[in-house]
Amino acid sequence: MARQKKPDQRAIAQYKHENQQRVNNPPVGLVTADTDPDGDSKKYAYDPHLDPQLVWAGKAEHTSFEVPTVSLHVHERIDPRSIIEAVRKRNPNQGVQLSLFEQPEENPPIRQAIEFYKHKHNWTNRLVAGDSLLVMNSLLEKEGTAGQVQMIYFDPPYGIKYGSNFQPFVNKRDVKDGKDEDLTQEPEMIKAFRDTWELGIHSYLTYLRDRLLLARELLSETGSIFVQISDENLHHIRELMDEVFGGENFVCVISYRSSGTLTSSGLSVVTSYLIWYAKDKSKYKYRDIFTQRELGGDSRYSNIEFSDGTRRPLTAEEKANLNIISKDSRIFCDDNLVSSGYTQSCIFDFEYEGKNYRTSSGRSWKTTKNGMKNLAKANRLFDRGKTLRYIIYYDDFPVSKVSNLWTNTTGEYDKLYVVQTSTLVIQRCLLMTTDPGDLVLDITCGSGTTAYVAEQWGRRWITCDTSRVAITLAKQRLMTATFDYYQLANSQEGVGSGFKYKTVPHITLKSIANNPEIREGMNRIEIEQAINKYADQETLYDQPLIDKSRVRVTGPFTVEAVPAPIVKPIDDVINPPVADESIARSGETLRQSKLRDEMLKTGIRGKNGQYILFSRVEALPGTRWLHADAETKPNDLGANTVKESGGTYDKPMRVVISFGPEHAPLEQRHVNQAIEEAQTLVPKPKLIIFAAFQFDPEAAKDIDETNWPGVTLLKAQMNMDMQTEDLKKKRASNDSFWLVGQPDVALRRINRGEDAGKWEVEVHGFDYYNTKTGNIESGSVEKIAVWMLDIDYDGRSVFPRQVFFPMAGEKDAWSRLARNLKAEIDEDLIESYQGTVSLPFEIGEHQRVAVKIVDDRGIESLKIVELVD
Repeated sequence: MARQKKPDQRAIAQYKHENQQRVNNPPVGLVTADTDPDGDSKKYAYDPHLDPQLVWAGKAEHTSFEVPTVSLHVHERIDPRSIIEAVRKRNPNQGVQLSLFEQPEENPPIRQAIEFYKHKHNWTNRLVAGDSLLVMNSLLEKEGTAGQVQMIYFDPPYGIKYGSNFQPFVNKRDVKDGKDEDLTQEPEMIKAFRDTWELGIHSYLTYLRDRLLLARELLSETGSIFVQISDENLHHIRELMDEVFGGENFVCVISYRSSGTLTSSGLSVVTSYLIWYAKDKSKYKYRDIFTQRELGGDSRYSNIEFSDGTRRPLTAEEKANLNIISKDSRIFCDDNLVSSGYTQSCIFDFEYEGKNYRTSSGRSWKTTKNGMKNLAKANRLFDRGKTLRYIIYYDDFPVSKVSNLWTNTTGEYDKLYVVQTSTLVIQRCLLMTTDPGDLVLDITCGSGTTAYVAEQWGRRWITCDTSRVAITLAKQRLMTATFDYYQLANSQEGVGSGFKYKTVPHITLKSIANNPEIREGMNRIEIEQAINKYADQETLYDQPLIDKSRVRVTGPFTVEAVPAPIVKPIDDVINPPVADESIARSGETLRQSKLRDEMLKTGIRGKNGQYILFSRVEALPGTRWLHADAETKPNDLGANTVKESGGTYDKPMRVVISFGPEHAPLEQRHVNQAIEEAQTLVPKPKLIIFAAFQFDPEAAKDIDETNWPGVTLLKAQMNMDMQTEDLKKKRASNDSFWLVGQPDVALRRINRGEDAGKWEVEVHGFDYYNTKTGNIESGSVEKIAVWMLDIDYDGRSVFPRQVFFPMAGEKDAWSRLARNLKAEIDEDLIESYQGTVSLPFEIGEHQRVAVKIVDDRGIESLKIVELVD
């Protein structure tokens, strides 16, 4: 048996948008209250005099709204090719290319780096965690992106069911509405649900209208927006978009098959809809998309012509199996030669093969007499008894235009996310309305399908989502994706020049009738050459030419986040500046009061049954970032030892407490300001407790790493049941606060073997609160969805060189990429990317590493470790 030839290694390439730039929004490690102060709000207004218009509760009062203008903080800089380089088969003749993020202009000196939004740098795509309203307003106000987006895709919740719209865990897609364990634990998602559905359809329409208004501001004059929706609210959204975009800019409603499942009773609903509007329909960009015409079965192409010129209908056997038809034959159909209208120059008798033909009274031929003669010379006429027909061969135009009915788009089978759109649906929208290099925005990221499709087709993209589970899934999908390398129209100009595409002839009756080269006596081949010479060509935008010597991975992109809102100080809400606004308690004051009461009642649960109990928990006046002053009450609950330092609670201690935001993670600036305030207190507290529903990883890092002699900083996770009691049947636990530890990471030098002198990192897990059982699980790696290693952390943002997916299955993440890059990837090395021990690495310039761990809920922890010999 002959040995199979091993496949040659292909170059691993990326598309970069060399001629495009973006402003330098803040790396999270450089953000302070001074470098990135709080911004103002932007006011948006509606025209209250529109007529007709849809009316709902609260609309008349909501004639304007304000959106805080926030910065988008860069947390991670991801370059998949740099990550793949670590597990690539070594080729001595192949150099290692610098990542875009390693170039000097991407790493300016600190003085310039903290001048946020003042400088331009190379374009990288963007994955943003945060509310779409805040993200779009930031793009408009901070970055001046108005009129620069070519296509927007918006996939809002279809209906009021809660669980059907959100996914609580990275690896759990069988989400059911009404099940407590399927309720998300993300505070941002709880807020999103309440904002969207608090008043049912009324708040839902307000939620949509506000976002559509900002989307319109972002669209270019030639741009389009697609809103994906079911039949439940299709009519409302259409009316709403008429108000925002103008009915004259409505393009069409596209119906597409989204499900292959039939219901057991009633009429099965298997379609969803895309409502398509243009910013300005008189200018919008549109490209025809084609699908291959079908043959066999009931196709109109039901006749065959053999090489000797004989013709007959296809047999049933031939229709069922076209492979039995000889290669030199041609399949055709015949079409009417009589026009539906009347043209005087096309009224005549025509003789063909000794028989005279004429049109019926008041009708004319579709072409002139000379045109009919050309058709006869080209052997394109067909006698149907009393009528003369025109022959159309299948290969005259083997494709047909896509209409607004898409039947081959059944939803994804291998879903990553509970609500995941078919890639073909978004691909068609993108190819119809954009060109390579154009900017695409998706304000409902989900599993990242729009970003994935935009990356595949060389478009720039920005996508955002409130859910950190969605962001985690999208990041994994993009990092491990591979694509064909499409040939560039101009390699010097990059992807913005477009691709080289396949084309197909579009031979029409008109092109043959007016062909100047067809004459008597030409043979079959000569006739076809003459016809093809003058035929139009249609570009197949979904079939670019492929360079098989290269394989492509996702280009560089940043992972960003909207900063958390500031928690108001007690004084601001108890003592308002204007006398006649003296309300006894604002919502924030009431919330903090409830949290203090709850902490006094339940204490803070530690490990092994230990608790921090309090004799008092009171408001702390005169501070902005610290919200409570407390004193511990000694107790002997639980085991005698606890993992955290400073965990002996055998005598009363002064404690100050800082509460995080209600609907967002506690962030880094909050921590730094609270520590500064605590340093002014007399007497000095022994404990500073940061209590939050979620912690930004940079904030958690600062809490873990702050070294203040005599003072211990702790993190307390707040029970999400305090926010969702009205949405759940019962609480998961009676405890309301739990101590949260830091990631357990080991950094060690390798002393033996060929990697002696290098370093490696091992992740042992981190403290994890199980929301189902109310238990704290310590040191387990089972819940780690992703962990990333930056081997030379610069203190600005994490730039991982190694990324690991311990929970990934055999068909997921790096396993899938390894199959697609079998000739290029070292299978033994890439197998490590599913474990908890890093590959060996050299010490970097900054002499420290960063390890970011993401659990199955999308919650992140960050650990910085200095390299010490």
